[in-house]
Amino acid sequence: MKNVLLVGLGRFGKNIAVQLSQMGHEIMAVDWNEERVNKVLPFVTNAQIGDSTNAEFLQSLGIGNYDICFVTIGGSFQNSLETTLLLKKLGAKLIISRAERGVQEEFLLRNGADKVVYPEKQVAKWAAIRYTDDHILDYMEVDASHAIFEVEVPARWVGKTIGELDIRKRYNINILAVKGERTFNAAISTDTTFTETDKLLVLGEYKALQKCVRI
Repeated sequence: MKNVLLVGLGRFGKNIAVQLSQMGHEIMAVDWNEERVNKVLPFVTNAQIGDSTNAEFLQSLGIGNYDICFVTIGGSFQNSLETTLLLKKLGAKLIISRAERGVQEEFLLRNGADKVVYPEKQVAKWAAIRYTDDHILDYMEVDASHAIFEVEVPARWVGKTIGELDIRKRYNINILAVKGERTFNAAISTDTTFTETDKLLVLGEYKALQKCVRI
């Protein structure tokens, strides 16, 4: 369990509050808008109405006590940037700030953010990959070029083993697990045989996966 400060309670901030609550974390939520604060009260440990660009107000929250500070302010990049900078000056351990455009990401990283989330861009990329490639069922980005994909077993692999196909050497991808209709096998080996109903969890580059499953 972590102590989390969440600044900015628009749609994105509220959704983060809900997820953090479900994970059992302690959450202090902050926004200048009383209505938004009231809407997240069922999901947070505590909440304050206040101006996060005010150094005295932020200092009163005891910034050093939080393991993570999320800055999810939408609509005013100036406020987001000032809040991020103040949090860093007040000794925040880890600051994760929201960006809405690429140039904002650069400014946030230069002015105190340890990490930047770019929800619109990230969701757009996920949707583009997920829904334009028939073989991909889901995916989770690991870094700029690698991701974990859930894919259907290519028809030509059915009945063959991982060893026979020499997947890692031939395609430069790694099979992490095999999902059957009622099973999940993470203890795979070169003897693991694929069936037509299997789904694969695969780690690799998107281009390598394209070659592998002939997207």
